[in-house]
Amino acid sequence: MSKRNTQQRRHTIVSLLNEQGEVTVDELSQHFETSEVTIRKDLAALEKNGLLLRRYGGAVPVPSEMVTESVGEPVSKRKQALARAAAERIRDHNRIIIDSGSTTAALLGELGHKHGLVVMTNSLNIANALRELEPEPTLLMTGGTWDATSESFQGQVAEQVLRSYDFDQLFIGADGIDIGRGTTTFNELIGLSRVMAEVAREVVVMVESDKVGRKIPNLELPWSAIHTLITDDGLSVEYQQQLAQKGINLIIARES
Repeated sequence: MSKRNTQQRRHTIVSLLNEQGEVTVDELSQHFETSEVTIRKDLAALEKNGLLLRRYGGAVPVPSEMVTESVGEPVSKRKQALARAAAERIRDHNRIIIDSGSTTAALLGELGHKHGLVVMTNSLNIANALRELEPEPTLLMTGGTWDATSESFQGQVAEQVLRSYDFDQLFIGADGIDIGRGTTTFNELIGLSRVMAEVAREVVVMVESDKVGRKIPNLELPWSAIHTLITDDGLSVEYQQQLAQKGINLIIARES
């Protein structure tokens, strides 16, 4: 059987499991003509989504009494649009930073076809999701001090690690966009974000249009540090004109 892409393969794994009542890593590896490592990643991802339970050497269906509705929030169409636009800027073998946040995390669903990526992140959730991609990127973690508010690593250790590398792009979100100043945040820990911007040749801000014009006290990145702003088509013409005057590359992502 010829090798299929990740989504198709995982769909077929679930179908086989429902038909057979049990599957093994060995038989799936032979069936799809792929490595056992890849199959284990598939099973881990499917278990995370509540579609099966892993057992030693394979997997079994989820018992009916354990089936519950998913409590995770689906990625909004707006975030998906931003992610698609951001992914178009990423070439194979790029070295990128993905900052913590739900908007930047949406980017992960668009990276499955990219080859040879090197990805640095300060988020455990993003790191775990990156390990499920195929082909799997080279994963770098900042380390540092865990901040429960932002659910990410922060601090001097993380900053020192970042300064040991250079990157093609940084993908970062924002709590607000202050037209006069730049990106703003509720989090007072802004040092790491600024170091991320320093070590990246292109800083790409991903933000939904309803956050544009929102003024929050903490300035995270000034306009001088930002190259590209990706937002959705809910942005008013007035704001589009004002942002265009900042000398940045403004991209309006439209929902498909």
